[in-house]
Amino acid sequence: MELAHSLLLNEEAYNQLGEVQKAEFIFDWLRYLEKLLVATSRSDVREKQKTLVEQLLSLLNSSPGPPTRKLLAKNLALLYSIGDTFSVYETIDKCNDLIRSKDDSPSYLPTKLAAVVCLGSLYKKLGRILGNTFTDTVGNILKAMKSAESQGRYEIMLSLQNILNGLGAAAAPCHRDVYKAARSCLTDRSMAIRCAAAKCLLELQNEAVFMWSTDLDSVATLCFKSFEGSNYDVRISVSKLLGTVLAKAIISKHPGAASRQSIRRVSLEEVLELLGTGFLRGSSGFLRASGDMLKGTSSVSRDVRVGVTQAYVVFISTLGGAWLEKNFAAFLSHILSLVSQSHPKATQTQIDAVCSRRCVSFILRATVGGLLGEKAQIAAAKDICQAIWKLKKVMDAVMSDGNLETRLGSADVAASQHMLVCALQELGNLIHSLGTTAAPLLQDSSAGILDNVISVTVHPSISVRLAAAWCLHCIAVALPSYLTPLLDRCLERLTVLKSSPEAVTGFSFAVAALLGAVKHCPLGIPHGKGKIIMALAEDLLCSAAQNSRLSAQRTQAGWLLIAALMTLGPAFVSHHLARVLLLWRCVFPVSPKDLETEKSRGDSFTWQVTLEGRAGALCAIKSFVAHCSDLLTEEVMQHLLPPLPCAVDLLTQLSSILKTYGSPLKTPSVVYRQRLYELLILLSPETYEGNLSAILRELAADLTAADVQVAASSFLLPPLCHQDDLLILSPLLQETDHRFIEEQLLLGSGIACGSLEYDPYSIYEKDVEGDSVPKPLPPMLSVTSSAVKLFGVVCAHVGEAQRLLVLEQLLDSIKHTKGARQQVVQLHVVSSVSSFLKYVAGSKGHLSPEEVRRPVLALVMGALESPSPLLRCAAAEAWARLAQVVDDGAFTAALAQVSFDKLKSARDAVTRTGHSLALGSLHRYLGGISSQHLNSCVGILYTLSQDSTSPDVQTWALHSLSLIIDSAGPLYYIHAEPTLSLIMMLLLNVPPTHAEVHQSLGRCLNALITTLGPELQGNSASVSTLRSSCLLGCAVMQDNPDCLVQAQAISCLQQLHMFAPRHVNLSSLVSCLCVNLCSPYLLLRRAVLACLRQLVQREAAEVSEHAVMLAKNSREELTLDANIREVGLEGALLTLLDKETDQKLCHDIKETLNHMLTSMAVDKLSFWLKLCKDVLAASADFATVTCVDTMQEEEGDKGDDASVLTSRNDGRPHPFTNPRWATRVFTAECVCRIINQCENAHSAHFDVALAQEMKKKDSRSDFLVLHLADLIRMAFMAATDHSDQLRLSGLETLLVVIRRFATIPEPEFPGHVILEQYQANVGAALRPAFTSETPPDVTAKACQVCSAWIASGVVSDLNDIRRVHQLLVASLTKIQVGKEALSHLYNESASTMEILAVLKAWAEVYIIAVERHKNHRQSLKTPACSEESVGNGSISPDGLLELVHADLGTLSRLWLAALQDFALLTLPSEFASQLPVEGGAFYTAETSENAKLHYYNSWALILHATALWLTSTGFVVADPDEGAPNLSRPVTPTSMCQGSSSGPIVKSPEDVYTERFHLILGISVKFLCSLRSDATMESITACLHALQALLDVPWPRSKIGSDQDLGIELLNVLHRVILTRESPSIQLASLEVVRQIICAAQEHVKEKRRSAEVDDGAAEKETLPEFGEGKDTGGLVPGKSLVFATLELCVCILVRQLPGLNPKLTGSPGGKATKPQMLSEDGSRLVSAALVILSELPAVCSPEGSISILPTILYLTTGVLRETAVKLPGGQLSSTAAASLQALKGILSSPMARAEKSHTAWTGLLRSALTTILDCWDPDGTHQELDEVSLLTAITVFILSTSPEVTTIPCLQKRCIEKFKATLEIKDPMVQIKTYQLLLSIFQYPNPAVSYPYIYSLVSSIMQKLQEIDRRKPEDTTELQIFQEGIKVLEALVAVAEEQHRSQLVACLLPILISFVLDENALGSATSVMRNLHDFALQNLMQIGPQYSSVFKSVMASSPALKARLEAAIKGNQETVKVKTPTSKHTKNSGKSSSIQLKTNFL
Repeated sequence: MELAHSLLLNEEAYNQLGEVQKAEFIFDWLRYLEKLLVATSRSDVREKQKTLVEQLLSLLNSSPGPPTRKLLAKNLALLYSIGDTFSVYETIDKCNDLIRSKDDSPSYLPTKLAAVVCLGSLYKKLGRILGNTFTDTVGNILKAMKSAESQGRYEIMLSLQNILNGLGAAAAPCHRDVYKAARSCLTDRSMAIRCAAAKCLLELQNEAVFMWSTDLDSVATLCFKSFEGSNYDVRISVSKLLGTVLAKAIISKHPGAASRQSIRRVSLEEVLELLGTGFLRGSSGFLRASGDMLKGTSSVSRDVRVGVTQAYVVFISTLGGAWLEKNFAAFLSHILSLVSQSHPKATQTQIDAVCSRRCVSFILRATVGGLLGEKAQIAAAKDICQAIWKLKKVMDAVMSDGNLETRLGSADVAASQHMLVCALQELGNLIHSLGTTAAPLLQDSSAGILDNVISVTVHPSISVRLAAAWCLHCIAVALPSYLTPLLDRCLERLTVLKSSPEAVTGFSFAVAALLGAVKHCPLGIPHGKGKIIMALAEDLLCSAAQNSRLSAQRTQAGWLLIAALMTLGPAFVSHHLARVLLLWRCVFPVSPKDLETEKSRGDSFTWQVTLEGRAGALCAIKSFVAHCSDLLTEEVMQHLLPPLPCAVDLLTQLSSILKTYGSPLKTPSVVYRQRLYELLILLSPETYEGNLSAILRELAADLTAADVQVAASSFLLPPLCHQDDLLILSPLLQETDHRFIEEQLLLGSGIACGSLEYDPYSIYEKDVEGDSVPKPLPPMLSVTSSAVKLFGVVCAHVGEAQRLLVLEQLLDSIKHTKGARQQVVQLHVVSSVSSFLKYVAGSKGHLSPEEVRRPVLALVMGALESPSPLLRCAAAEAWARLAQVVDDGAFTAALAQVSFDKLKSARDAVTRTGHSLALGSLHRYLGGISSQHLNSCVGILYTLSQDSTSPDVQTWALHSLSLIIDSAGPLYYIHAEPTLSLIMMLLLNVPPTHAEVHQSLGRCLNALITTLGPELQGNSASVSTLRSSCLLGCAVMQDNPDCLVQAQAISCLQQLHMFAPRHVNLSSLVSCLCVNLCSPYLLLRRAVLACLRQLVQREAAEVSEHAVMLAKNSREELTLDANIREVGLEGALLTLLDKETDQKLCHDIKETLNHMLTSMAVDKLSFWLKLCKDVLAASADFATVTCVDTMQEEEGDKGDDASVLTSRNDGRPHPFTNPRWATRVFTAECVCRIINQCENAHSAHFDVALAQEMKKKDSRSDFLVLHLADLIRMAFMAATDHSDQLRLSGLETLLVVIRRFATIPEPEFPGHVILEQYQANVGAALRPAFTSETPPDVTAKACQVCSAWIASGVVSDLNDIRRVHQLLVASLTKIQVGKEALSHLYNESASTMEILAVLKAWAEVYIIAVERHKNHRQSLKTPACSEESVGNGSISPDGLLELVHADLGTLSRLWLAALQDFALLTLPSEFASQLPVEGGAFYTAETSENAKLHYYNSWALILHATALWLTSTGFVVADPDEGAPNLSRPVTPTSMCQGSSSGPIVKSPEDVYTERFHLILGISVKFLCSLRSDATMESITACLHALQALLDVPWPRSKIGSDQDLGIELLNVLHRVILTRESPSIQLASLEVVRQIICAAQEHVKEKRRSAEVDDGAAEKETLPEFGEGKDTGGLVPGKSLVFATLELCVCILVRQLPGLNPKLTGSPGGKATKPQMLSEDGSRLVSAALVILSELPAVCSPEGSISILPTILYLTTGVLRETAVKLPGGQLSSTAAASLQALKGILSSPMARAEKSHTAWTGLLRSALTTILDCWDPDGTHQELDEVSLLTAITVFILSTSPEVTTIPCLQKRCIEKFKATLEIKDPMVQIKTYQLLLSIFQYPNPAVSYPYIYSLVSSIMQKLQEIDRRKPEDTTELQIFQEGIKVLEALVAVAEEQHRSQLVACLLPILISFVLDENALGSATSVMRNLHDFALQNLMQIGPQYSSVFKSVMASSPALKARLEAAIKGNQETVKVKTPTSKHTKNSGKSSSIQLKTNFL
């Protein structure tokens, strides 16, 4: 293919190719040329132009295929437009000659067509340059058309369209001729030609004024004719033409005065009248119609009516939304009049009426719903309401008129009914789509919407009553707050008007519809309503018999209410189940005998009522089984089943009852059948086993009944066919935007579309498609459909013999009928057999015996050759299913063989299509059957797919081929190349008029690409040929005029992009996607979005850039509604999301936008935020006005912010006009996502200073924090909107903003945060959420935001906090009344939600207040901070606590009550019987399930707050009830576990505390011991903090201490938490609780010891019992021992952080020598906490017990030291080493080491531990890494903290001294300093036995060191420090020494000191080090002198030199010290050394 890429055609390469390759080669060259010409310079093009033109013209003669000729023409035109134009006339003449040619042979046809296409293209591109040649050309073309066949006519029409386009007004002379020609084509028998003619006329009307003036009527009539017998594409094209022309007639400005008289003005009335004529009379002219009307025969064909309907929509859409707003009233009255009685044609039969109503509804939905913004929709709703009111007045007048003319009245009622139905449905739909934004509409009393709708509920016509009920349903779904009031109102009317039949049915419909709305309203309805409805239903059923005028209505109403009640689910139904089952039992006779007597008794009317009642009962039970499956227990089934056999008996008797009583029973009996069948389908066949054969007989009779006349294949078969196969049938089966009206064409003429009045019971069912009305089919059809479904189930469960019998019988019934009847019976039988096979296959069953296969095979075989394509399709599916359930290779092969034989012999299209699909289906269900079969199948299908005589055969064969490719998978590789060349050949040659063949080709190509898969990435020659063919195929399909083929092309490219992304040209793909983004074809839009969604996952930025580039470069191609140029692809998608109604599409758009946002939001931050702001601000115009005033009141300078929100009239058109609320909600969610994305990006997004600095460096960089004002503004706009969903999203956004930005400082005002300036906005956004009419979910969310705002600490001024605090106080007051008094609009669980949200918010605020108070107290202890914080003038941290304090009494009571509720709700189900009957404080028993969820969301913070409150009162407070306002029912925890009847028992405070303590402890333990995977971090942390708070005070500690089991339980739970949760913060919190438990145990042991000593006195010391764990034996029992549990937990923590501690891992008990390691900060914290706990353990044990645990504790402590003693710079200790030393000190100084019982054992163990530490210094130097200081310190701790006998045994002492000696030799000055400090502490030890050996051994070396320094003179501060420390050691020695040795020591010390003092001369020039040394020496001398004066004097006397030096120094010092120089230096130093001591103060 590379050879084709040149400017001139490479002819030698071309000539070497075969036929198929030649075509491909040419097409590829032309594609390349098209791109190349644009890119080549003019001069180069001109140079080669002549050759090129010749080559292109020579191609004309080589019979090019359709895509090639189109490209060829494009290139020719392009070539002339770039190069010279002088030879263009020759080219035109040549084309004209080709067209004139007399050669009519088929082989010459492509050349002629190519010439026609070329002419069109040339004129389109070059236009007026071509001068006057066009008259000849057009004349020539039109002449050729007269003799042209269909392809010719098609191409000529398109060519004329292009010519007109290119010439514009210049073509006026030909307009009339073209018009005439196009008129004839518009009614051509080929549909493609009609489409082409419509396009041509559409082009013509741009310039031809006569089309929309003088000839307007004839254009309209012509279009109506064109609709007759049209298909979907024709209806779309022609309706576009008609709508555009009519719109043009209204809006056009007429040309100059000269022609004015000839053109008449057309008014809106006339245009509507014209359209109305088409709708009502169709295409017949007035004269003919009147004749027909006299005869009463004609009825408008449905396709005309549907076409006109679409034209209405195009007409209004062309005029636009603004026009519609102005003229809505006139438009509405016209549209409604289409179904009024003044035009009886549209509604003469019910079938017609239903279809016409559908059309009217569609027009209203598409225009009002699609074009108007929310405000205009509200106005339209008022107009519709006005119309309803007028119609109702007319009806009232008729009804109240008692004259003789009431007969006329009935006609009038009928007249208004259809108008009312349409108006009510549209009103419902409008309000449904407006959602809560419709609130102002319903509050507007002048509109009176509710009154109007409710008043029509008693209309005499049943369809109006149903429509009114449905309208109420929509209102309730849109505005949940109206649900309960509407329900009450309807129930009240129903009770009052029980004696009017219309009211009974009307209001029962309304109640049922409202109950159906409950599942769409998460907040529900009050539980008590169920009781009222049930009682009313029972009453209606019981009173039905009293009045025969009402019995039928009351029966129906009663059962309808019960059936609707079932949809509320188990929670509502369980209470009424017994009564429902009782009613159900009473409805049917008990035994067959009773049924017989019944038959003989009744009359026609009683049977009617009886059947109505029984059908209702069946429906109610069906509803019960469908909606309350949880309640279907064994016991309930026992009550449910007994009436079933009787119901089946009645079914068998129905035919005889019908014979007796005649036709009035016909409909009721059909309905009864349908209800019974539907119920049986839901129940499992086992439940009615006894009746299977009877049911089967009835079904067989039903399906072959003689009176079923209509063949409704189009609704019976599609569910039984495979979804993919339906694509090859009629496009009507596919989903389109016009599905709602197109459906009626699908069903065929004799059948009505679905409509609500056919089955009132469907009014409460869940709607199938979004907001549209349920559309049940007429009973005759739905009973057939249910019978078919049930047949499948029953037939699979009866015995073999019976099955065979029935199948034979069905087969015979087909044979015995004739003509149309036979078709109907065959349809039913094949459907039921398919259903049977589908059921067996679905339940993995088998069909074994030969006999049963035979009839099935015969049935299916017959259907495979049926003339109905749908039936063939279903049969092919059944054929494959049969093979699947027989599951036998030979049988399958035989089936395939049958098809092979048929296909080889048969010549008719029917057989060929059926059997080719059968082969494909076989492959689909059985995979690759075998390779030889595969070859034969492929061979046969290849042949069939080239049969150009029958496009149908080609379509089916290719479709079948695509199934085989799909199922064969890798086996198909060998066929890939031939298949691909076949596909290419067909794509290049099949005429575009056969779109269905192209669609099948597309499916084949798609399957092939999927099969080749990743292979397509390869580089081998064969693969790249395959790949380029695939790409070429996609290109051909992209150019196809049919939208579904284009959709196929896009999905093929999507597959290619997935498998071989490098080879797909992204820019051309994206441009193709953008152009089709707003296509009128739903499937094409879906394909576009599915593809986009995939592309942006990988390359969002590239896709976005390509789209914008395309929008900028293109001039005319992009006729997008979506404005990519301004708002980018993202904005275009948002606009599309706003207009689109298809659920799947909307989902894809959202996904695409989410992917784009994820990958690009951070880089294109301003763009995204502006997009979001535009969408949200577009709606702000009527929401913000109310909020602005409040903001300005609060703060004058905030006005500017507010004005930005409202001023939108800046003249620039807004990119988003009136986006719907759903789009705005999505946008608000996007804002939150953007913030989250920025969080993972650069830190500057949340740092003002850094962001501003980086912005200065690079102005393009952009940071979120700089857009904070916009974020707040968007959150504010959303939070104050009319739509509740948007308010929730807005509050969520606000919450995210507060949480993310609360801590960011404001650089310009230090000490303040950036959010502070927005407090007025936050307040204003929150305030509306606390008004009384706000729904509870919004208030709950607002509470969360309030608490987050207060807790964030943004606002420091108490008065500012008070504004938000006030909102919380108000809600607290509101909820105090308890669950009873809150809103009765919603379910009780909604008030639970609100109460808990308020309590949780308060809990959060209280927790923060306490925390701040605590931190403040701590900071006061370090005195430096206190003055600053007070001086600031800001709030004192106690201020918040004081604010909360005011309400703490109430709060604590409510908190405790909520916790008690939570505790009850989380009890296991076996305690259900013990729960309080009336529920808890904040939930009712019936709604407990729903309430649980709300408790789960809020209990944790409430628990924490309660624990804090209890600790702050220290468990010693008076009962909180006193003085606090009482609840409506006291909910203090004292009422726990008491029946409400028993009198209040007064409890002692001790009992109350114990209860509270156990409540908190119980909830915590239950939660922590069974952590669910969805438990949030917040809950776990709050729970642990609550436990910490609880154990902070003595009383609860004493409870835990005294109850050992409780402590162990808690420790085990905490151990689990630590094991299952990795988060360090949770583990630390758990360890803190463990520490507190151990402290509690210690306190308890101490207390017991103390009391024992006090009791026993000191007399018998020996007999004291042992307290603490381990008692006298020292044994610890796992599971019973607190200490053991603690050890387990600590080991778990330590080993996880330091695996080296586990001997099992290291393989040696002592631990291998590993390198010591630094832990992370969290790890160090955890280890330190664990060590603290370990060191506390001995105190909990008895002496014996302590001996048991000591080895473990020592091992772990020394192990941590060994593992983490890392050398750190500056001689610091690592935090873990420090912790282990601290722990060691704690352990060693434990009293147990001294206790007599344990003393010896401890001594031994401690010696071993010391040995272990000494062993860490290995002689072989493996532990060089270890920090000597840490180890020395450990040794020192041993020496100083243990009793002397541990360390004084010679061997140990000697080793210790060695270590010190060795360390003194180390060069590191820090180590030396530390060593001196440690020695100082040892030398000062009071017990000489310990300190003396060290003194003896080490003093001499210390002296040496000092003298050495003395000689060298220190040079830096570290040496100075070493010297100072050494001197301190010597001074200490002097102090310790005995009298007789002192003088010698002083004598040694003095010379050293004096040698460092300087006289005044030297002092001046000395370095700072020397000066410091001088000061230090002098100071020490000054101290020593007076202390040891005698020695001092004697030394001075003996050495005059020293004396002189000292005196000089003292004198010099006095001179300089007159001020206070040295002291400052000195203090610095001492500060330094003291800080070091602080850090290592373990001693």
